Amino acid sequence: MTQQPDAYPADKVSWIKAPTRNAENDTKPVAELVAKVLADVKARGDAAVRDYARDFDTSELEVFEVTPDQRAAAVANLDPQTRADTEFAIANVRRFAEAQLATILPLDVEPLPGVFMGHRVIPIERVGCYVPGGRFPLLSAPIMTIVPAKVAGVDQVIACLPPNAHEAMVAGCHLSGADRIFRIGGAQAIAAMAYGTETVPAVMKIMGPGNAFVNEAKRQVFGPVGIDQLAGPSEIYILADETGDAEMIATDLLAQAEHDVRTRVGLITTHRPLAEAVMAEVDKQMATLSTAHVAAPAWRDYGEIAVCADEAAMIAYSDFIAAEHLQVHTRDAHGFAKRLRNYGSLFIGELASVVYSDKCSGTNHTLPTMAAGRYTGGLWVGAYVKIATHQWLSPEGVKAVAPPAARQAASEGLEGHRRAAQLRLDRMQAR
Repeated sequence: MTQQPDAYPADKVSWIKAPTRNAENDTKPVAELVAKVLADVKARGDAAVRDYARDFDTSELEVFEVTPDQRAAAVANLDPQTRADTEFAIANVRRFAEAQLATILPLDVEPLPGVFMGHRVIPIERVGCYVPGGRFPLLSAPIMTIVPAKVAGVDQVIACLPPNAHEAMVAGCHLSGADRIFRIGGAQAIAAMAYGTETVPAVMKIMGPGNAFVNEAKRQVFGPVGIDQLAGPSEIYILADETGDAEMIATDLLAQAEHDVRTRVGLITTHRPLAEAVMAEVDKQMATLSTAHVAAPAWRDYGEIAVCADEAAMIAYSDFIAAEHLQVHTRDAHGFAKRLRNYGSLFIGELASVVYSDKCSGTNHTLPTMAAGRYTGGLWVGAYVKIATHQWLSPEGVKAVAPPAARQAASEGLEGHRRAAQLRLDRMQAR
């Protein structure tokens, strides 16, 4: 029997270190404020955006859109090595997105004689990409949302980033292919892209991670506007047996912990000595980590080291967690990985670090958190296209489907449906 995702053998799991807080419950109550911002921007457009930029970002920008000259200057001001590394990452993300798109094919079939159906792969007309400023200039952020959109064939890509975002982020948006770039951040950026303003065009779908206000705004506008997902604080879990390297595991955990004070980091292992060694190694490395002011609270509040009785328990507990990033450090990493089911993105073997994917290797770093990996994967080129079905019938097809359709409609008491199903058949028979 398959282990259900909402259960795991608790009697086979013990903790060297358990998290003391639940990131899902720690988000500040922002719904009311976000609702006010959305309604205000919807009603007053640019004027409201300008007011919130002043209140939330201490920005006095009168014109939000980055001009072509400003875009060119941002690119020109990039350090040459930073530009080369950015273009390396863009090329890798583009190649992987192109390979993914090649697997999404149009379809035309004739499942019954005379009944023809299929689907088209249609790019979304206009998408909005939110590019978070964050506490660090995350140069990979625009690459992950904008490049797949351009590969998918989206007509227009709108990028929004906070007014105080590093100039290199503007350069990243430009090099990634954004058609228009606006210096608008927070919930007001989501509102502007969802509803449109005098200067910001309304989009059909909004992509990209952000803080609690951005996340809540995406949740509230969803419906008329699509969203990619609701991404919570970042997560990394590592699965390891007795072959695990304590130094490497601790290093990877802390690399993710420095993202945010609410980052969830964890080790799930079958080897208690490794668990204890990782615990000690985290403390050792934390003492010299320049970002410990962020990583230490994350480790203290959300860090976890679980010891499982056997591999089956380790897999079950991992599938229960459904971590955003999941690394496999076991003797047979590839064989072990095939037994895993729930995760955002998988990193097989100790040479595959989350950091490579975060920055430049090619897979997308916008991934499901808070156990959403149980039902969805991460952002990919397929999120920017629609699979829209179609059908057409020959007279032979009408003869095959009209009688059962009419009978079913009659049994449901839907006389209008019955007439529509029967009409074409009756006319064909009359001819």
